[in-house]
Amino acid sequence: MPTATPLTERPCANNARPRHTLLSNAWHLATAWLLIVAVGHAPQACAEIAPTPVELEMTSLWVRENLLSATRLPPFSFKYGTAHSSTFLRSWARTVQTTVGVASTEHVVTWTDPAQLLRIRCEIVEYHDHPAVEWTVYFKNIGAADTAICQDILGFDFQMARTNRFEYLLHGIYGDFMTADSYRPYALTMDPGFTKTFAPYAFSGKSSDGPDGWPYFNLQMPGGGMMMAIGWPGQWACSFTRNGTNGLSIKAGQQLTRMYLKPGEEIRTPLTALLFWRGEDVVRSQNLWRHWYVDYVLPHFDGQPQQAVQQIQCSGYHPSNLYAFLAKGIVPDICWRDAGWYPVSQGPYTGDLQWLNTGTWEINRTLYPRGFRAFSDYARSSGSSFLLWFEPERVGSPNSFLGQRPQWLLPATSTTVGDILNLGNPEALDWLINHIDDMINTEGLDWYREDMNGNGPLPAWRNADSSTRQGITENFYVQGHLAFWDELKARHPALRIDSCASGGRRNDLETMRRAVPLVRSDFQFPDMAGVVEGNQCHIYGLSRWLPFHGTGAYLYDPYSFRSFYGTCFGMGGLTEENTAAQQQAYAEQKQIGKYMLFGDYYPLTPYSLDNNVWIAWQFNAPSSRQGCVQVFRRQNATTTSITLQLNDLDPDQIYQVKNFDSPTLLSKSGAELMNPGLTVTLPAKGSAVFQYQPQPPAAIVAEEEPVPPSAIKRSAPSKRFVGPILRPSPTPPVAIAPTPPTTIKRRALPVRPEVEERIKGAKMLKRAPLADKQVK
Repeated sequence: MPTATPLTERPCANNARPRHTLLSNAWHLATAWLLIVAVGHAPQACAEIAPTPVELEMTSLWVRENLLSATRLPPFSFKYGTAHSSTFLRSWARTVQTTVGVASTEHVVTWTDPAQLLRIRCEIVEYHDHPAVEWTVYFKNIGAADTAICQDILGFDFQMARTNRFEYLLHGIYGDFMTADSYRPYALTMDPGFTKTFAPYAFSGKSSDGPDGWPYFNLQMPGGGMMMAIGWPGQWACSFTRNGTNGLSIKAGQQLTRMYLKPGEEIRTPLTALLFWRGEDVVRSQNLWRHWYVDYVLPHFDGQPQQAVQQIQCSGYHPSNLYAFLAKGIVPDICWRDAGWYPVSQGPYTGDLQWLNTGTWEINRTLYPRGFRAFSDYARSSGSSFLLWFEPERVGSPNSFLGQRPQWLLPATSTTVGDILNLGNPEALDWLINHIDDMINTEGLDWYREDMNGNGPLPAWRNADSSTRQGITENFYVQGHLAFWDELKARHPALRIDSCASGGRRNDLETMRRAVPLVRSDFQFPDMAGVVEGNQCHIYGLSRWLPFHGTGAYLYDPYSFRSFYGTCFGMGGLTEENTAAQQQAYAEQKQIGKYMLFGDYYPLTPYSLDNNVWIAWQFNAPSSRQGCVQVFRRQNATTTSITLQLNDLDPDQIYQVKNFDSPTLLSKSGAELMNPGLTVTLPAKGSAVFQYQPQPPAAIVAEEEPVPPSAIKRSAPSKRFVGPILRPSPTPPVAIAPTPPTTIKRRALPVRPEVEERIKGAKMLKRAPLADKQVK
């Protein structure tokens, strides 16, 4: 497994007490509070997962002790010139400004050097209803001369000490690298002498790329733990190092920083977010995280969180594709036009790779003489919306519009698959904002889908830096990329953004604040070895961290298509042979997608890619006492049945349990479903989906919508972009001339050698085109 070069160790002040000790007053507040439910635990009775007063208080105290204290060093560090911040920061002029809001309190702490040249600003958000805090640190040259070198900048630099009860245990998952074991869970025991550095692939710059590239961690300690997330759509690094018998050092930041700042320049660290939890129940902690994520990370529109969605692939020109689905009772939320709609004939790539000739973001008027507006209007009138694919960062053709502007470009390398549009260039950024804004207006785009292919922009970023400006191109680029999305959302409050970077390789916290991943991985196509069981495991691992994720399904037996369900779901082209399967799949996902998004997540079996096991999980919405269970018996599993102990049910409540494959409704008490549990019998390579809800004594109630966590005794999040959710009734197409739809080709990418080996024979370079199928 590749591992990035570790960050350099930073010294601590010799004349100070330990810089940060987690077992401080905040941690000791909770010693009397105990909840012991181990991983793989006995089922717990109905009790809404919510922060305890102790968890909220300990978080508030941690903020006061570590981020707001005038005497302690803050939990970030850097070198300025030859000195480490621990030796001088407390001597700099310091100010604090606090703004108390309904849902959170914002603090801005600034430090200014005696020469009035460098100003450090730490922006902090402390949440009222979650045991969570986040911060970002900014460095600005406020003088008239260049600053000294700022280097080894860490947005999070933290020391802690444990008791002797047991060792630190680090929980997380792999990032995406287009294999069956993307998002594989891990648990690392950090004994004395342990050290581990996490980062995206060393050639990447995509924030969730590779097995060591997932920027989310759950550190379990005696009596509780701390969840940590890094928001940086670039090349970050995070190291965990055991110090002595009881110590642990955590360091995180942009992987490479060594730069001076010119007058007026400002750089920033990655965003750091922490969520504190008590007890021994790691599953509960992950659900605390999911609640905070839905409330304050998942994009909101018109005061409501993004909902689960369904999609179809379409040409974006003729309505016949959409109307065929409508006629079969399938009303997709998204009509999706992927790559190839722009001029692709001029450039270095040919055949199935022509779509790589990016850089002229104008509609190919030979294929689409009237553009997409008529289709997008029809889609909205039918209760759908229109999505269009872009890849503005990679300029694949030197003959394109962007290819003819070298002053805006970072030159290509052997792995970037074209030049890179420098989003840190103000002129290039301004053009991109205005151009995409114009296309949104003229073509009626509801979704802006952004992809980033090639191995990643990192080598292009670093090639642009001098020895005294290392990391500056990436920093300005990341700031520009986030500003681009923010400006689009400010101009179009109802605009949805889909984040894609060769699948799920750029899903850090800052990105997820603005976008959702409609495709969790490009490991989704039928000819990929292990793709069905691999996607079962993708759901199993990724659901711990991202409530919203999706993919496409192109196999039409229930065992297969159920393995691809998510909060976004779509299938291949509609035919007479697969219509019944698609109707079934879309109807089932429609019923359970809301639980997958807003429910608490409980794995019911161990994780495994083996073909001789069962795998199952539960999503439970405690506010409505509803939920779902998904179960798979793999081909070589020898046992014919399994009993699954459900979680978080009311033991005295009678539940109506619906098996999607049986007309018979079961009535079972919550106590029975939790212990002994729900017994499922399946044939080899069989699957089952169950939905449950309370059943009154006299009648079966109609299904209710689960209540999103943000609506349960929580204030509406601040700073949300709002916009309407369009859902009018469908009408037959009448306004568009019957021009045959253009076939959407399956796009192939050059494959990294180490990925190609893991795919075990999947042929990614010369693949037959697949019409109307999920692509990136």
